[in-house]
Amino acid sequence: MPWAATVLTLYPEMFPGPLGQSLAGRALAEGRWSLAAHNIRDYATDKHRSVDDTPAGGGPGMVLRADVVAAALDANTTSAPIIALTPRGRPLSQAKVRQLAAGPGVTLLSGRFEGFDERLFARRPIEEISIGDYILSGGEVAALVLLDACVRLLPGVMGAPLSGVEESFESGLLEHPHYTRPPEWEGLAIPEVLRSGDHAKIAAWRSMRSEQDTRSRRPDLWERHSGASGQSPSGAHDKKKEE
Repeated sequence: MPWAATVLTLYPEMFPGPLGQSLAGRALAEGRWSLAAHNIRDYATDKHRSVDDTPAGGGPGMVLRADVVAAALDANTTSAPIIALTPRGRPLSQAKVRQLAAGPGVTLLSGRFEGFDERLFARRPIEEISIGDYILSGGEVAALVLLDACVRLLPGVMGAPLSGVEESFESGLLEHPHYTRPPEWEGLAIPEVLRSGDHAKIAAWRSMRSEQDTRSRRPDLWERHSGASGQSPSGAHDKKKEE
């Protein structure tokens, strides 16, 4: 069975969107994964096909009704985990992506308005995930992000398996810088070590730059990585001791 993605949304026409192109699109056409997008509005029971209502207690915006969303979920239940894309969820990580990609697939809830009636999470086994601390118009874009991250890890999707191993976040660090031809451009040359042919020196340089860039650009990542690996947060070499 291919890895199966089910998306519950008010805008099913947004799928597959960019996932119908490039590696993900080719893999979709080849049957390496499947995608089904269902309109939550199809499970409304009134003549107006209402999916939302005003917040209890007052306030701006509208809230997606638990009964309608639950009906959509119950009609499309699979063995895959159910994930709601919400700003209250745990941040999406590469470790979580690997876990999901290794499973049977995912069922994604794409919210709109002010979000979901809280009772939905009390009555259905739903995990909440966030893709970042910023505001989107809805969960569809977040769902596309999560799906793209998972699909690229499926067997046979990426042409060079090792290219995925060395990328940012796979080791807990940012990836090292990349260069290609021409050897000099606008006065800037490719670092000499990368043209040396010495694979050991190249590997050491790449590891060093990966650590340097993570420390300077993403100190939050470096703190987690150094804590897990036992390295000093100031880096593999303590500058104060060297001075």
